[in-house]
Amino acid sequence: MTREGFRLRHLVRRRRVLVAAFVAAALAYPVLVMLPSQAAEQVLSAGRPVLTSSVESPAHTGDKAVDGDTATRWASALGVDPQWIMVDLGSQATITRVTLRWEAAYARAYTIQVSANGTAWTTVAAVTNGDGGTDQHTLSATGRHIRVHGTQRGTQWGYSLWEFDVYGTAGPTAPPTTPPPSAGTPVGINGQLRVCGLKLCNQYGRPIQLRGMSTHGLQWYPQCVNDASLDALARDWRADHLRLSMYIQEGGYETDPQGFTQRMHTLIEKVSARGMYVIVDWHQLTPGDPNHNLSRARTFFAEIAARHGHRPNILYDIANEPNQTPWSRVKAYHEQVIPVIRASDPDAVILLGTHGWASLGVSDGGSEADIVANPVNATNIMYTFHFYAASHGGQYLQTLSRAADRIPVFVTEFGTQEASGDGGNDFAAAQQYLDLMAQKKISWTNWNYSDDSRSGAVFRPGTCPGGPFAGTSALKPAGVWIRDRIRDPADDFPTS
Repeated sequence: MTREGFRLRHLVRRRRVLVAAFVAAALAYPVLVMLPSQAAEQVLSAGRPVLTSSVESPAHTGDKAVDGDTATRWASALGVDPQWIMVDLGSQATITRVTLRWEAAYARAYTIQVSANGTAWTTVAAVTNGDGGTDQHTLSATGRHIRVHGTQRGTQWGYSLWEFDVYGTAGPTAPPTTPPPSAGTPVGINGQLRVCGLKLCNQYGRPIQLRGMSTHGLQWYPQCVNDASLDALARDWRADHLRLSMYIQEGGYETDPQGFTQRMHTLIEKVSARGMYVIVDWHQLTPGDPNHNLSRARTFFAEIAARHGHRPNILYDIANEPNQTPWSRVKAYHEQVIPVIRASDPDAVILLGTHGWASLGVSDGGSEADIVANPVNATNIMYTFHFYAASHGGQYLQTLSRAADRIPVFVTEFGTQEASGDGGNDFAAAQQYLDLMAQKKISWTNWNYSDDSRSGAVFRPGTCPGGPFAGTSALKPAGVWIRDRIRDPADDFPTS
């Protein structure tokens, strides 16, 4: 039987059941009395932010289950258990009932869970013999977050909901998780960024250059990204942005997708609260072909864009360093990830990793000409370039200079030392790069804001988590050098 035939048979059976239930209810003449002291029940889930474990396609994202449109739906990846969909109700709420309208791909077994913080969950309903159609659950629960956690599919497909309706009474309206950026911050001045011609431009259509830092791997140095270090980066270093570097392998995202996604959500909130831009870095490295992680990338970026796509300060770095992989395959990967982001965030700048360890192809024997001859078919995109000054000499500098006159380029990672992120610093060569980037308004990100032992980490070992992060007393030579160049010259953000 086809999926559509299966669904129609289910609908007919369900309608018979509903008609019988309606007749019985009408005969009973139930009367509902709402006492004056009782708050009126309302739909709490409508239009709220949604996270999902996966999506079947860009047309079936989680927000489709809370949009009030019974012709749109969320659908998970096919043939995989378990799967979940979570709604953020915005504040602690009293939840009285939940209605689930399943598409043909229903859950045989699932739980409904609530949470105050999105991490610790309490099960408030469990189903072990689901048969699809419409499920009604009467609850007495409280929480800000609610999710349906499917553990056994009822069909060979995945899980799919036309609507996930949550009813109850909301608590006091929670203040926005992230306050709007103040007028004097990089985001407050520049607003939503876009690509105009070959440049990165602000909300006034004027070319700008962003200067900022990258974290080290979030699985290794989370202690270096805390409130104190972020305050120092924004106020003392005066950085415009922070690149949040999330490795996929090497103990990263693949080991705990939900945990690392939640960590990214939290850090995006914290960086945004300080008026800086955020580069969400999908730090694939080994294997070098980004298509190895394509499914993971689509899941991750769908969730990030669904929650944060309304923000003006998010940039998506969707492939850190493709390597030993031809540009044609890297391009194919980009063209499958971009639509996932655009489904929830039509305006953000998307940064595209280039072949040869993001060298515009040089380190793999190619050049920017590979990209110019076969560009990604999308708008509001920039191509990434990485360099380490002590390893990458004139050929790389010349490639960056040529490329910036032909395609939009963003330097999403560089160091003053060798390509390993360690060894001696070549500040003279690094300054040549910085002078070129200032001249051509190429934005840049330095590696890295941590206390790793290698010379490319700006803080001395043992600095994190306690600091100090402001000033220069805890900085290595590379840290002193790059902090000075973020602070001086001052940002030039034209507004007219």
